[in-house]
Amino acid sequence: MKKCDVLVIGSSAAGLVAANTAKTTYPEKSVTVVRLKGRTLVPCGIPYVFSTIETTENNIIPVESGYEKMGITLLEDRVESIDRIEKTCALESGETVRYEKLVLATGSVPVIPSWLKGKDLENVFSVPKNKEYLDAMQKALKGCRSVVTIGAGFIGVELSDELNKAGKKVTLVEKMTHILGKAFDAETASRAENLLKEAGVEVITGTGVKEIIGKGKVEAVLLENGEKIPADAVILAMGYRPNSDLAKEAGLMINELGAIKVDEYMRTDDEHIFAVGDCAEKKDFVTRKTSGVMLASTACAEARIAGMNLYKLSLVKTFSGTISIFATALGDEAFGVAGLTESRALEEGFDIITGEFEGPDKHPGKLPGTKKQKVKLIVGKEAGIILGGEITGGLSVGELTNALGFIIQNRMDINAILVSQIGTHPLLTASPAAYPLLKAAEDAAKKKMGLCSC
Repeated sequence: MKKCDVLVIGSSAAGLVAANTAKTTYPEKSVTVVRLKGRTLVPCGIPYVFSTIETTENNIIPVESGYEKMGITLLEDRVESIDRIEKTCALESGETVRYEKLVLATGSVPVIPSWLKGKDLENVFSVPKNKEYLDAMQKALKGCRSVVTIGAGFIGVELSDELNKAGKKVTLVEKMTHILGKAFDAETASRAENLLKEAGVEVITGTGVKEIIGKGKVEAVLLENGEKIPADAVILAMGYRPNSDLAKEAGLMINELGAIKVDEYMRTDDEHIFAVGDCAEKKDFVTRKTSGVMLASTACAEARIAGMNLYKLSLVKTFSGTISIFATALGDEAFGVAGLTESRALEEGFDIITGEFEGPDKHPGKLPGTKKQKVKLIVGKEAGIILGGEITGGLSVGELTNALGFIIQNRMDINAILVSQIGTHPLLTASPAAYPLLKAAEDAAKKKMGLCSC
């Protein structure tokens, strides 16, 4: 029997960070990571292997060298069961590992609807975080001309864009009114949709898929509106579900979305077992409702918190809820969102005002590569607290979206933003006199004063 102090199951973003944090925080403890055979992919980079970076070989997390340097043991095996009483895990190889603390970082798996006729036909693919599967998928797609992507969340949109760049005839089908409709308000989603269409992707929204047609191999996709789209391949990008079967079989509590229930320290209902990443329960930072958001950035935050709290709880090292910070790019246009959108805030019953500003992301605006940057802030009317926001513009949007995430997490209000000091440079940022984030806060402040004086 093998023994270790901390056993981590899974070596993607959450498992990697949990193991590293555990070893850094408790250097005297032995840390072992169990992962499936094969190298670990960068999850967010998966769509780009189909064109921009060409191959999965260019999308690998170099976990082996990092673990070796830190003194972390890596086992390539599969955990088949957990014995919570004995505090052991049985491996597929026949080995058993005894632990003091266990971290579940088992991730998520693609949603493949049981009702979807034709889902088992040849050339119907999902998008798992599995190098061997994706290599085979990429090889098969080389012989395909027409591809239909079902589902226009971030993976579906980014994958469709990449396959279009690779010369495929791509049709993207989404049941919602707009692509990226769960992440952005209609105006921003429409802008992204138009860019995708201009790039050459056919986008069909407002109708779902009824079945995939073919005799052994994909021939077409039949939509709910009766339209039939010829296809050589179909990609199911219909979301992911928590990979929580191992936890469920061990008797751990699972929530209504199938995720492992955890507290703010990322502990399960067994004080010796923690869960992080896609397999773990999420609560929205603002609404406190159960959330199905799955993000590598959130997973890493949870993993750091779990790693720090394994043996000694800290009131200042807790997970305060999922802020939902997303960003993507289509060509040289980027789209970011953090926290609540305007439509979501209104649906939840918040009394809000919005602040908006659009201006160049360099100064002067005639500098090469300058893009218009638009910031929209969602602000609680009563206290002026920032609840969320959307940002569109050039590639600088990604980091500004992260800054917005910090603002939300620290519950800053519009006054705090207005008195904030920033660093600017003509080639790197907007003008300090017209910085879109500050100007959007200024717009919200004016509206708030106007509303209060009524």
